[in-house]
Amino acid sequence: MTTRYYYKDAYQTTFEARVTGCCETEKGYEILLDGTAFYPEGGGQPCDLGVLKAADKTVVNVTDVQEGGEVVRHFCDGPLEVGTKVQGEIDWHRRLTHMREHSGEHIISGIICKTHGYSNIGFHMGKEFVTIDFSGLLTEEQIREAERKANEKVMENVEILAQYPDAEALAVLDYRSKKELSGDIRIVTIPGADCCACCGTHVKRSGEIGPIKVIGSEHYKNGIRLNILIGEKALADYTQKSENTQKISGLLSVKPEHTADAVDKLLESVNALKLEYGALKMQLLEQKVDAVVAGEKSVVLFEKGLSPVDVRKLADKLQEKAEFSAVFCGDDSEGYKYVIISKSMDMAAFGKDFNRSLNGRGGGRNPMIQGSVTAARCEIEAYLDESLQEV
Repeated sequence: MTTRYYYKDAYQTTFEARVTGCCETEKGYEILLDGTAFYPEGGGQPCDLGVLKAADKTVVNVTDVQEGGEVVRHFCDGPLEVGTKVQGEIDWHRRLTHMREHSGEHIISGIICKTHGYSNIGFHMGKEFVTIDFSGLLTEEQIREAERKANEKVMENVEILAQYPDAEALAVLDYRSKKELSGDIRIVTIPGADCCACCGTHVKRSGEIGPIKVIGSEHYKNGIRLNILIGEKALADYTQKSENTQKISGLLSVKPEHTADAVDKLLESVNALKLEYGALKMQLLEQKVDAVVAGEKSVVLFEKGLSPVDVRKLADKLQEKAEFSAVFCGDDSEGYKYVIISKSMDMAAFGKDFNRSLNGRGGGRNPMIQGSVTAARCEIEAYLDESLQEV
């Protein structure tokens, strides 16, 4: 049986213990101790990581920690002999991040449960953010209100309690739980925000959590999933966005609080320029078509900066004046997109040989083929000259 020091003191970062078991597994060496401060993965909270140090200077890295019933299973990158006395050291920054995130999750989950009656049906602490799944839908306004109340509770700096009520007290206690529980039940209480059965580690007071920020939401099953930043991750996100806003402010020569309006105006100008550019481009394409004498046997154009739609449009217009029309867009280094149209040739057969000869991809049906080639312009022109002479 493993004594779990993290329940006595979640702030304990070092401890002494004796190895009670060690065996090699696919995940490394599984080491059992008579006591541990390493929290095993569970309840949506990732495990602690760290090291175990023996008196003979042997050091093994703890790479995973899992529940094993009455024992805690430490997976390490090396073995330790049974009976060895060790000193364990947990990665405190990782533990504190998880404590803050788990405590913050309790606050916002409790508030949403009390306000809207929705249950927390899923919870995960990811590397980038925390996700919480709720059993019902929330509007953007309701999400922001829950976020506001959660941060108010953080700033109240209330004590966070972790207790084991007796059966009589538990019977009348209104607490949240995802499943039916038996035996000693650990209840985590954040006054005015939450009361929940929980096996995780938590900070002592809500003020230690730091800011809570909802950064995204999506429909999940019949409810909603919230993506949340808590503590230092929320602060880092704010810092990055503040720096970005300052840069945008400087680029647009407006005050930071006016950047959104300035970007709206910039987008309006860009859209207007796109329309103007599109009209001018169409005029240029029409001029290229007008320059072709009707009845030409073949017309081949090499262009730059055309979209696939523009290439198709230009080839369509050229085929009205020539028996064979081809438009290529690109350059020798990046390759060319093409559309080729012929009124008289078997373009399906032509396309297969064209792609095979010039390292191309694509195809189509008579009278048009389209695709891309990575050959040089001179190679394309030489192939077309030879092919058209044979027709």
